[in-house]
Amino acid sequence: MNRDKQLPLTETTYYILLALVEPAHGYLIMQKVEELSHGQVKLAAGTLYGAIENLLKHQWIAAVKSDEKRRKTYVITEKGIAILRLDYERMQHMLAITDRILQL
Repeated sequence: MNRDKQLPLTETTYYILLALVEPAHGYLIMQKVEELSHGQVKLAAGTLYGAIENLLKHQWIAAVKSDEKRRKTYVITEKGIAILRLDYERMQHMLAITDRILQL
């Protein structure tokens, strides 16, 4: 497997991308990340909006039209799904090798 220079994703980035499989605004993203991580990852607003800016720059997410003028809504892009899958495959490979070596 050829490694993408963007990998590995941080845990925060991974969960944000996963949370944006369905469109969501900032506060909902924070709630989804906490829920998906079983409370292990709790995002502060500054951390989230810094991550959103970076994800927009990479074109892994995009802003979508929303009826709510005060809240920006985002969704994962095809490029974002592709990088999420690559990181998932990377982790699956690590788990398989660990299972084999440690005989789990």
